[in-house]
Amino acid sequence: MKKPHILILEPAFAAKRQYQQALNSLGTPEFVLAESPDAALESIRGGAFDLAIVNLDAAAGDDFAFLKDLRSVDAELPLIVTTSRPTIASATAAMRLGAGDYLAQPIEGPALLAAAERLLSGRRIEAEYELLRRQVERPYGFDDMIGGSPAMRKVFQTIEQVAGSDVDVLVVGETGTGKELIARSIHRRSRRSEGPFVPVDCGAIPEKLLESEFYGHEKGSFTGADSRRIGLLEFADRGTFFLDELGELPLLLQAKLLRTLQERKIRRVGGREEIDIDVRIVAATARNLDEMIRQGTFRQDLFYRINVVRIDLPPLRERGDDIGLLAEYMAQRYGREMGREIKSITPEAYQVLKLFRWPGNVRELQNVIRRAIALAQGPLITLDDLPGEVVEAAGEGPQSGEGTPAGDVGYFELRDRQLASFEKQYLSELLARHQGDVRTAAFEAKLPRGTLYRLMKKHELDGDRFR
Repeated sequence: MKKPHILILEPAFAAKRQYQQALNSLGTPEFVLAESPDAALESIRGGAFDLAIVNLDAAAGDDFAFLKDLRSVDAELPLIVTTSRPTIASATAAMRLGAGDYLAQPIEGPALLAAAERLLSGRRIEAEYELLRRQVERPYGFDDMIGGSPAMRKVFQTIEQVAGSDVDVLVVGETGTGKELIARSIHRRSRRSEGPFVPVDCGAIPEKLLESEFYGHEKGSFTGADSRRIGLLEFADRGTFFLDELGELPLLLQAKLLRTLQERKIRRVGGREEIDIDVRIVAATARNLDEMIRQGTFRQDLFYRINVVRIDLPPLRERGDDIGLLAEYMAQRYGREMGREIKSITPEAYQVLKLFRWPGNVRELQNVIRRAIALAQGPLITLDDLPGEVVEAAGEGPQSGEGTPAGDVGYFELRDRQLASFEKQYLSELLARHQGDVRTAAFEAKLPRGTLYRLMKKHELDGDRFR
């Protein structure tokens, strides 16, 4: 957690020193000592404060006019009001203007510390809630990474090697391969795991709002900026900032981000103060950044700055037996979540899942399995529970070579080859017995007619050939 930034408006020198000494246990806070109400307002306009301690005796004229002015500058700033002339009316008025506490002088150090801790804790909770609100209902895929293929073992090894350092990481892979899961795994294994993980989808935010989302803005900095807003980079202080779809960043923001990464400072839109930040960048992209650099749509210097360690995520179609492992894992996990007792997947359904090309990768497989669980009539996911377009496309997909030695493939691939051979032979004999009559053949095989048609299409069997 970053150091608290505290404003103190107090005319008595001894009281200022007392406040600072009492609050030093908050993590060596940074104090700004205002000499007058005008100076206090000017400081609040130009800086970001986590707490203000204001002595109403220092306010010239109408005490509450000053508090109203303060609230017009920062409506959310946590505020402790002190006075040597306490009254019930004064306390009530201060609370109505947003004071979090009202303390009569002389103030005991423990009482001031307790009030400050309570208000700062509330500030942190509000910031975390705001971050969660921005992220609510974002689809993140599944939580655990499953995979035994050589490509995924290399990915896991790289995560273990780089997580403990603070180097920036670029994750490259097609949409739906699980790039955010990689970023979250790096964060959890890092020294920053207690800090925030702040994801932002660069392609999901309108270009004109990106700068404000990243850097925040001051009140009145543009039309609609009715109050100060903290940016996502500031939220990510002492944590990890995940830039999803990095290639979607406009060039102007690329330049500003590069400077931020070099200097580790930000300035809110419309603000004058530079704010130190300590963030680790993990970025992800499905685009070819090398080609974008050649076309002039992505900055080469930003690419070099982020691409310190590169992790290449393979598409699902290139992960071999991982498809079977993932499908089995998802069937059992999502079955429990959906209140369905799903034990496994039938061999013919496995075959379809293995042959399909999965353009949407792991996320698409997840959606197909969820749909199948919802439709399943028993404890097994069958061919009829899979989408028709998946079954048909799998039937048109490339078959595994028949001549590859068994020792060169895994269990799932070898099983699938044997299953494909069995299916084709069984269907040929079945259709021959019924002279190509699909209705009677389906009745004997105890298969829905549509399923038999799909299997025939997959194995390129035409009923007319058996008449």
